[in-house]
Amino acid sequence: MFDLSNKRVLVTGASSGLGQHFAGVLARAGANVIIGARRMEQLEALVDALSREGLSVRPVRLDVSDSDSIIAALDQAGDIDVLVNNAGVTNTKPVLDQTVADFDAVMDVNLRGAFLMATEVARRLRDRGVGGSIVNVTSILGLRQGGQVTPYAISKAGAIQMTKQLGLELARHGIRVNALAPGYVATELNQSFFASEAGQALVRRIPQRRLADLTDLDGPLLLLASDASAYMTGAVIAVDGGHLLSSL
Repeated sequence: MFDLSNKRVLVTGASSGLGQHFAGVLARAGANVIIGARRMEQLEALVDALSREGLSVRPVRLDVSDSDSIIAALDQAGDIDVLVNNAGVTNTKPVLDQTVADFDAVMDVNLRGAFLMATEVARRLRDRGVGGSIVNVTSILGLRQGGQVTPYAISKAGAIQMTKQLGLELARHGIRVNALAPGYVATELNQSFFASEAGQALVRRIPQRRLADLTDLDGPLLLLASDASAYMTGAVIAVDGGHLLSSL
């Protein structure tokens, strides 16, 4: 159902985490995948890993906070049909300890960088006259609040509104813009926290009583990247085990 064999897809922030996982998911669905990030060593390692599965993935150096880097990466990548706008950073500290530099570092990647990527890809899609899909990877923290992640939450709320604004303005060009909003995903980086008493208390507030596995995001991602979502734009799909539904 989710056939991406005729699609060239660029995944940003593909050197680790969700982006690394998404690259494999899209390649296995038949897409011609280009992976972008600042850390070329990690990208090359991913290329090697996927090549052992018989999958062909191509890396490009990309810093989404730098407009020149975006243009150079897109020139190197060639014509893109789908953008998975995944690059993101965060920090964890109380809001009164956040500095201007802390705030700017998160915004430059998560919001400004996502906007620069989306609009540059959209210009190229418009000029080709072929339509396309932009998938902004946001978070349920763009829809609710969490402690000690204020710049991150603000950036993801902005990305959700950006999704709707771009969805409105780009629809006339056949360009769809949707958002994937994961809840808390189990990774190696957070396993120690979620094994703690505080982490277990958070998990108990999720109606499904578990964290997301990376594979829980596969279906929604493929839906938004493929033509199966041809009549969807400006949508925000939460994949969170019902966390947004939990009572206050």
